[in-house]
Amino acid sequence: MRYQELTESNGAPGGAAASDAVAVALDGISDLPREVLGNKAFGINLMRGLGVAVPPAFCLTTRACEQYFADPHSYLDQVWPEVLALLASLEAQLDRTFGHGPRPLLVSVRSGAAQSMPGMLDTILNLGFTDEVQQALARASTAEFSADTRRRFEDMYRRIVVGDPGGEIPSDPLVQLRNAIESVFQSWHSDRAATYRRYHGLDGAEGTAVIVQAMVFGNMGTNSGTGVLFTRNPTTGAPEPLGEWLCGGQGEDVVSGSCDAADLADLRAEQPQVYTDLMTVATMLEQRAGDVQDIEYTVEEGRLWILQTRNAKRSAQAAIRLALQFVQEGRIDEAEVAQRVTPEHIKDLLRPTLLPETRRGAPLLAKGLAASPGIASGRAYADIDEALDAADAGQAVILVRPTTSPDDVEGMIAAGGIVTDVGGATSHAAVVSREIGRPTVVGCGKGTAERLAGKIITVDGDHGEIREGQLPLVSWPESDHPELQELSDVLSRVSPLRAHPTGDFSTLPDISAESIRSVIAEGHRDVVCASPLRAMLTALRLDEHVPTHRPF
Repeated sequence: MRYQELTESNGAPGGAAASDAVAVALDGISDLPREVLGNKAFGINLMRGLGVAVPPAFCLTTRACEQYFADPHSYLDQVWPEVLALLASLEAQLDRTFGHGPRPLLVSVRSGAAQSMPGMLDTILNLGFTDEVQQALARASTAEFSADTRRRFEDMYRRIVVGDPGGEIPSDPLVQLRNAIESVFQSWHSDRAATYRRYHGLDGAEGTAVIVQAMVFGNMGTNSGTGVLFTRNPTTGAPEPLGEWLCGGQGEDVVSGSCDAADLADLRAEQPQVYTDLMTVATMLEQRAGDVQDIEYTVEEGRLWILQTRNAKRSAQAAIRLALQFVQEGRIDEAEVAQRVTPEHIKDLLRPTLLPETRRGAPLLAKGLAASPGIASGRAYADIDEALDAADAGQAVILVRPTTSPDDVEGMIAAGGIVTDVGGATSHAAVVSREIGRPTVVGCGKGTAERLAGKIITVDGDHGEIREGQLPLVSWPESDHPELQELSDVLSRVSPLRAHPTGDFSTLPDISAESIRSVIAEGHRDVVCASPLRAMLTALRLDEHVPTHRPF
């Protein structure tokens, strides 16, 4: 069946479900909001409606997650008939059968909260294996592909669902599916997810959706692979695409940071038409969303599939540059700049930095990819618990790891900077560090973390360098940043408060919400304060002038 025929099919159960639906086909016609479908499923549904090549999928909504936790012992019994009906729809669309037959269907079971939480919730890929399925896949492709895919499934299922590297996996694929769905729901209350929500003030969030999606295989052969694409650079804000490509791999290989992927130039050289198709889709999705997109894709035997799209996590520097770019391009108005730039972004951008002569004068210990900008010094810790203990004791900590995983998020938050042996611009370490504003250098080479552990080091996230010692830093005022001056001009036209570094105006003692609210209530429009930009942004949020932006 051709893909266009798949996207035009609208007879699957749950296609146009009511707002209280708990099981929904992601067929492009569902009108449920992001809060119900979850961010990932919302993007899948929207892309399928746009005709993008997305593997067919369905989801159990965030409402289902709420109901599961209200009755975890019997809820899945109640919803299981709907799950089976939606699974049958996937089989019919793809002319494949789940768990048996000459053309077996394998699925991924993925999380998808309303607010993107990269890597914090569980995912299980390649689900649906039996001995019969492995033999059928070997006949249809190769024995190597079939064995590799089963190994990936069993490793992930034992680690995430069974919780034991040597544990037994159910032989019935439907039991595998049910257990995986329950595991994804339960990951909502994992320590790492709770830490992430607490840090980002998301404690009121209602749970995760679970997406069941037909697998496509980047590990199928030499003209297959996987990757991640940012439509613009999320580290620097440069207006060109940034991404990675891993020939012969699956998505977890790239986003986990466990593999050093190649640059997108390799995809362009190996499969130019696929590269062109990817850029075309990326441009369309960015235009549709009105923001920079983080796109996961798979190429299966020369055919491009888009797995998900979401608004890209970005550094403070990139947040400011990208917001100004989108204003200049007429994609957003000036008022929306205040939704995309926060007071914390200004604070992060104005952190002290290194003078060139200071940087060059210190011994270079390691070099890698500058994944998140900024400078941080401290003692290097390779052990998460030791890093947390040191941070609790008031020490400046640099987390150095072979690679980071979602379980490391508490240590990443406690650290001043992060260094990894492997991983690229789209790895877990890079994505999370940009979001939380930690200077980070990734892909420094095997053994780097072990070699650095215990030393006092300086992480230069601007140049991708690790220097010896705690280096002296200098600070620069807002007025020395041309982009901040441009941002100031924009904010002065939309904020209820005009703030200045000097002048004959009322003095704002601090930029707390209470202080700014008081100044505005007294009728002052022009004030003097230490950080005019943060004051104007805070005033906008107080007055609720910030428009609601609806990303993918």
